[in-house]
Amino acid sequence: MGCVLLSHSLTLSAYLSHEFMHGTIFEKNKWNIIGGNIMLWLNGGCYSRFKSLVKEHIFHHINKVDSVTFDLPTFINQIPKPICRVILTLEWLYFPAISFIFQWLSITAPFWNPQRRDERLYISIVFIMRSLLFILLGLVSPKALVLYFLAYIGMITVMRVMDAFQHTYEALTLGSQIPKHNQAYEQANTFTCLISQRYWWLNLLMLNFGYHNAHHIMMKCPWYSLHELDRDLSSRQKIFYLTLPEILKNYHRFRVFRILLGQGQGVDKWGNLQIDTFYGAIGVSFLVKS
Repeated sequence: MGCVLLSHSLTLSAYLSHEFMHGTIFEKNKWNIIGGNIMLWLNGGCYSRFKSLVKEHIFHHINKVDSVTFDLPTFINQIPKPICRVILTLEWLYFPAISFIFQWLSITAPFWNPQRRDERLYISIVFIMRSLLFILLGLVSPKALVLYFLAYIGMITVMRVMDAFQHTYEALTLGSQIPKHNQAYEQANTFTCLISQRYWWLNLLMLNFGYHNAHHIMMKCPWYSLHELDRDLSSRQKIFYLTLPEILKNYHRFRVFRILLGQGQGVDKWGNLQIDTFYGAIGVSFLVKS
């Protein structure tokens, strides 16, 4: 029970990080920055500076694209086959290997990416401090260290499930030309993924993060008002709703397939939801810097 509660607490800290990024908690931005940094230290997103994550996330909102460090299907097909098999096996077993690879690449980026060299000292200090804290926890209670790791995997898994089917945006590597997309494109390629559409209060378990169409139409709307904004928005335009059974079914069904072939298509050429070709994305978009 403690492991489950810790996993949920870590998940809430991540979604609060997202709220702080949008400045919806405090009126003064300096307090949102302080709160965001505290949340990142709790959920492990602190290897990237809060302001950098904010900049990248707002870029996602304004330009209506997903920025990526590298092409995942190409990466998987190019690495040695034994390593590829291990990664795919771990993902088949629901271990979020790709997410840990993403995070490790982000942590080490200042040491191989010339554009991030100025982050070397910051990354080194954070890494040493967190390593010492984990060593201390292990000395006090090895069991607690193992259970924390399980809770952390739970957080990543929950967030991957929630994040997987929220967009079918173009994924652009850094330096690519940014296409111009309007709000119609944004809404047509955004999906609302809910724990329950009937019992809206159940979505509070994830701080209403699933109301993604509403969030993108008004990114300054605080989490506790998103269900009301969604109700108003759905009366004026078509929204693609994904139910929890559909989300879990596709997350399970395509957990390896999406690694090899990408996120697929969520809508057919007639503008109808096509769940059988919606493989989903991988990773947690706003906690790891591209």
